[in-house]
Formats: sequence, structure tokens, C-alpha cells
Amino acid sequence: MNLNDKALLVQLSISAWTARKYDKRVTTEANTRFYASSDAGRYNKALLPASDILADVNKKATAIRSKFYHNTLPWNYADGAALLPTANYLGFMTEFRNEKSDWERLVEKFIAAYPDLVEDARYTLGQMFNIDDYPSVHDIRRRFNIDLAVSPVPTSDFRVDVTNEEMAVIQRDVEERVHKAQAAAMREVWDRLHKRVAHMADRLSDDPTDGPKEYRQSTVDTVRDACEMLKVLNFASDPDLEAMRQEVETKLTQYDAADYRDDALLRQATAKQANEIMDRMSVFMNGL
Repeated sequence: MNLNDKALLVQLSISAWTARKYDKRVTTEANTRFYASSDAGRYNKALLPASDILADVNKKATAIRSKFYHNTLPWNYADGAALLPTANYLGFMTEFRNEKSDWERLVEKFIAAYPDLVEDARYTLGQMFNIDDYPSVHDIRRRFNIDLAVSPVPTSDFRVDVTNEEMAVIQRDVEERVHKAQAAAMREVWDRLHKRVAHMADRLSDDPTDGPKEYRQSTVDTVRDACEMLKVLNFASDPDLEAMRQEVETKLTQYDAADYRDDALLRQATAKQANEIMDRMSVFMNGL
């Protein structure tokens, strides 16, 4: 399988002003007051303690990151790179552009309110307020940025001015890294489905030692969502994974939480099916 035909690498970066500042003076006074050593603690003050507008910006950023990880597979999260199956590219990019526009509107709303928020902080922070802690309006805008970089998956097909022997070493290294990353990505796909099925099996189990349980619709919905996502995340077109996905979809998603609340026999039957599916999944996963 040529991975370049099946997936792309994407890197998400979101930066924002934290609105927090280490206050050396307050830290020193607190440690002195309680007879503590100078390194006993640090006081980081919230520069805009009453700003729901900035909180909305941060919440949206968290939601965007969550959707990014939900729609991609691990590649090299250390540098922010993730694997995006090409089958999921258009849907993901459309949603990302919409989310990015919403985030940018929230940022503009914050920037417009920023001067007033600084004045509010003058009163809420009292003697801890220091105007030097606050960037100018011009500078604050540069603190916010969101970007999604898209690039091809590395291959060993490249040419540089090195000896043939060194080129062979480089090519083997690239091929090995790509192979390991691809295997880890497919393992992640299996893990995501397995975790959803395991959670459902646990929630439907009528083990009296677990105490009373709530049968929430979200338990079923997460399994349905996992089955839907696997249609595009299975970039290797693994037939075993697709067969397992179809079985999970057929046997575990046809009823809602309300059905399980009212029918103990249905809960027992579905829990049994979920555990049987998990056992078969484990056989495939042990070989990854």
C-alpha cells in the first residue's frame, strides 16, 4: 500500500494570550508572611479575572483541538503532526474552516472589548493591578493565531547529494519510521473501537456488585460515532477492521438508551454480544 495515496500529514497550531502573569512581589510577600522559603510557591495572577469573552476563545480552541484528534490518527504528536486519511479530508477541512472562522470571530470580539476589560481589571485586582502586565491592543492581536499545515507523508523517494551507501541508510530509516508510524496509526483505529465497545459492555452489565447504573444515550451515541468515523479512518482498508465495524454497528447500535433502561433481557443480550466482539477484536489487535 502506498501511504501517500491514502493519507496526508496535518499539523494544527493554535496560539493565544494566556492572560496570566507571575507576580514576583505578591509571591515574596506571601512567602514572607507565612515564614516560608522563597521557593515555597509562586503566585500567578489572572490578569482578566472577570472575562467570559476570553474564556469563550479558549473553549473554542479546546473544541477545535478535540475535533482534530478525533478526525486524525497518531503520527508524530511531539511536533504536532497527525495522519489524516484522504477519505476524511474534505469533510474535516470544511468543518475546520468553519470552526476557525468562529474562533476568529470570538478573538475579534475579545480584542474589541480588551481596553474595557483592562479597566475592569484595575478594580478587580486592586493593588495587584499593574498596567505594564498588559500588552497594547496592537500587540494583543499578534498573540492569537490558528493554522493547519498540510503536507504529504514522507517517502524514501528523494534525491540528495550523498553517497549511494548513505542514501540507502537514509531510505531504510525513512521506510522504517513510516512503517512504524503506520502500524501505530492502525493500532489506534482498533483501540478507539475497542474502547467504545468495552465501555458499552460495562454500562450494560447487570453485575450487582457495581451498584445502580445510568443508561445514558451518550453511551450508544459514542459507539455509533466510532463506527461512522471508522469508515474514513480505516486508511489501510483493513477488511478485518471493516467487518468488525459492521458487526458492531449492526449488533450494538440498533437500540437507544431508553430501550436498555426498560428491558433487562435486552441489556444482558447486548452486553454478551459486546463482550464476544471484544474477544474477537483482541485476537486481531494482538497481531498488530
